[in-house]
Amino acid sequence: MVLASNLGFPRIGANRELKKAVESYWKKTSSQAELLDTAKELRLRHWTLQKKAGLHHIPSNDFSFYDQVLDMCALVGCVPSRYAFRGDKVDLDTYFAMARGNDSVTAMEMTKWFDTNYHYLVPELEKGQSFKLASSKVFDEFSEAKAAGIHTRPVLLGPVSFIHLAKPRYENFDPKEVLGKLLPVYCEVLKKLSALGADWVQIDEPCLVMDLCDDAKNSFAPTYEAIAQAAPNLKIMLATYFEALGDNLSVATGLDVAGLHVDLCRAPQQLDAVLSAVKGQSLVLSLGLVDGRNIWATDLDKALGMAEKAVAALGSDRVVVAPSCSLLHSPVDLAAEGKMDAQIRQWLAFATQKLDEIATLASGADKGRDAVSTALALSKKAVEARSSSTLIHSPAVKTRTKAVSDDMLNRRSPFAKRREAQVKALNLPLYPTTTIGSFPQTPAIRKARADFKAGTIDAAAYESAMKLEIESVVRYQENIDMDVLVHGEAERNDMVEYFGEQLSGFTFSSNGWVQSYGSRCVKPPIIYGDVSRPTPMTVQWSAYAQSLTDRPMKGMLTGPITILQWSFVRDDQPRSETCKQIALAIRDEVADLEKAGITVIQIDEPAIREGLPLRRKDWDAYLKWAVDAFRLSAACVSDDTQIHTHMCYSEFNDIITSIGAMDADVISIETSRSQMELLDAFVDYKYPNEIGPGVYDIHSPRIPSEDEMVLLLEKASALVPAEQIWVNPDCGLKTRGWAEVKPALERMVNAAKAMRTKAKATQAAE
Repeated sequence: MVLASNLGFPRIGANRELKKAVESYWKKTSSQAELLDTAKELRLRHWTLQKKAGLHHIPSNDFSFYDQVLDMCALVGCVPSRYAFRGDKVDLDTYFAMARGNDSVTAMEMTKWFDTNYHYLVPELEKGQSFKLASSKVFDEFSEAKAAGIHTRPVLLGPVSFIHLAKPRYENFDPKEVLGKLLPVYCEVLKKLSALGADWVQIDEPCLVMDLCDDAKNSFAPTYEAIAQAAPNLKIMLATYFEALGDNLSVATGLDVAGLHVDLCRAPQQLDAVLSAVKGQSLVLSLGLVDGRNIWATDLDKALGMAEKAVAALGSDRVVVAPSCSLLHSPVDLAAEGKMDAQIRQWLAFATQKLDEIATLASGADKGRDAVSTALALSKKAVEARSSSTLIHSPAVKTRTKAVSDDMLNRRSPFAKRREAQVKALNLPLYPTTTIGSFPQTPAIRKARADFKAGTIDAAAYESAMKLEIESVVRYQENIDMDVLVHGEAERNDMVEYFGEQLSGFTFSSNGWVQSYGSRCVKPPIIYGDVSRPTPMTVQWSAYAQSLTDRPMKGMLTGPITILQWSFVRDDQPRSETCKQIALAIRDEVADLEKAGITVIQIDEPAIREGLPLRRKDWDAYLKWAVDAFRLSAACVSDDTQIHTHMCYSEFNDIITSIGAMDADVISIETSRSQMELLDAFVDYKYPNEIGPGVYDIHSPRIPSEDEMVLLLEKASALVPAEQIWVNPDCGLKTRGWAEVKPALERMVNAAKAMRTKAKATQAAE
């Protein structure tokens, strides 16, 4: 029969129970036992939900306290030496130290999981790296489910992808040598799972959808041959997702595994090639027919047609229906969205509803369409309603978008001329200091915003409360002698949600949270229709903040690519078209900020790198429309208005020319965790504009010393002329507390002043 399967379920809980439990543990307001109890309850709830939905393959070990890649580091004992791990098992405190750092050690580097908005902790490979079985989590959770009467399919990140995602900390790194050391631990894990009664194990090898060198391709066959020999009674489901297998198809279909999962949502065009490649084999094919990365309800008729095609080619016993990838990237349950517009709501499916879609498709493919006729009819009705809805299409927006010209993408003067005008207008010192925008979101701020939304305080009272917060932040920055100020963003819930709430074509969930990293959850807007800006969004707050000070006040905006990437995007037109619509809306806001006297405007684009297609052949097209969208949003201002942008946790080397093409006057980037390593890309490229390399890691509670920041700035100044360097944290401060922020910022300002003193002394000596 055709089986229904899942690759992973959201960990956070319908009400973000995991986030709250983890943060309570970090704050020492709850015990480890309480944290473990919450985790156990969530796992059981999610397994039971999937069993009731009718799934045959239910994942385990998809749960994580922080990140699944960090879990693999713990499982195989890949713990950087600075954590002084000496025991047999990685304990929870060591685990969280690796994720967040502590008073004595820095956290592991963090970056985006392929082209998603999820962040993973980057494994570090040291000289002489060894591995050992150092966690029992995967075994404990399989046994836990089994004791509850639920037979699960454990999930592991594959060994080749683990090494592919890791960062070597030494020269002459040999992936083959490291894989040879790592593989025995994987074999030990699989033997133990087999002994515990597992029959299927899902091994994720997402790097198979990327461009791979011959050595990487050739490493798969011996790896999976060793795995098959180590645990001959286990069936391995090799899972790929986020793109087509492409030129790696023969690699994937030639391995000693029992099943292969392919993503038919991001790459439906690969079905024919995959069916042709596996037709003469015994390989079970898992079809990713339900989109694990978006919230639109599946067109069941279309998806079932693909499943039927596979059954006709392979037989029902060789076909499994699944989501395209783990449902980690979807909100938990649409049932909590009673306040959403009913017309829009019928077009959506969250993780819980996607389970029902998977079961329906499997049943339809196995028993025929009559068995699921009611579900098919409802799906068809929703698809037709969406395609014809007057909520979606705006002739005015479409007309304006078509009228965009090349002239609208260009500033009036080249950077060198603009810089002269900005130096004169702003009169900033060497190593000017600023922040990325947000300041701590205190309980008082959150309460005021919640009370206003709930109607318990009126608009006047809310505005008064926000103005008090803004004035407090402005005065604090003046007191510590910050050079370019921000208003602190007290009024903003999220850097994308805030703007989406004020743009047409967007709607919002009440509880549609997804995990971004660790305990950080976001509630992405839903772009369902054409986008425009009915009224100014930030001008009131930025103008008020500027009225409080003579120092430059930075207007803070989120850029079009990031708004696009961090939203659930409509799938009925090209993403590039939606992005252009957002860019025009941001352009209107930029123009109004300048008219209001704001002469420094930051348009954040942390997501531009994550939107990069996984295959290089697709890069140029994406980078063209992404860079054009940023330029369209920013190019309307005069020469003496300074445009900043911010990017974080990205590898810039491969897109540095496109970053240069964005033509921002100042770019701030994350460099603290990488010890200025990411700055190398800008140096090699000879980036001509100004750069703010982040001098401390805001994602860690650790407060760096002034000397540490000076050292980082010295590293930066050895690479980049001092005249180009800004001094700032590596990201916004909203998730930190004032007790951490104040000493860190004060040390940062002092570090900048120390660098100015050194520069003057050097000039005098010369």
